[in-house]
Amino acid sequence: MYRAIGMIELTSVARGIYATDQMLKTAYVDVVSATPVCPGKYIAIVQGDVAAVESSISTGIAISGEYLVDSFVLPNVHEGIFPAITATTMPDGTGALGIMESFSMASMITAADAALKAADVQALELRLGSGLGGKAYFTFTGDVAAVEAGIEAGKAIAMEKGLLVDIEVIPSPSDRLWTSLY
Repeated sequence: MYRAIGMIELTSVARGIYATDQMLKTAYVDVVSATPVCPGKYIAIVQGDVAAVESSISTGIAISGEYLVDSFVLPNVHEGIFPAITATTMPDGTGALGIMESFSMASMITAADAALKAADVQALELRLGSGLGGKAYFTFTGDVAAVEAGIEAGKAIAMEKGLLVDIEVIPSPSDRLWTSLY
């Protein structure tokens, strides 16, 4: 199991592809995702051991230059992050629903990690950029108190960079809403 995840988010697709190539040549990391996203941005997410991810992301930041929007390295990433990014989650049950939205995809991943680590909640989806105008959102479920604790932990992270759009807690979502979420 990989211990760390890292990401760069750029405003240039061409520079993003170039930076990703250099990141992969710098350290032994695996690509989780390297793709253009709305509106003409590019993200590269890598995973591996902590030192390799740190080295790879450092290279990506240096090469990105003025095109860098945001970046992060998360050592000891929560195990719920990867399935949420790939939308392959299926909760054990349903409870309250937490929703966090950010202008930055990188900030949303770190906020989601914080929410998952802060409370007994289950990730549903971590949507990054596509069809969202470059924004990102994270949905998760649990009992009301846990969802509220997760929201507060994630909100604190997203607000550090001033990129939080909105947060919502729905204590008792309609059964018909759940089917549209996964």
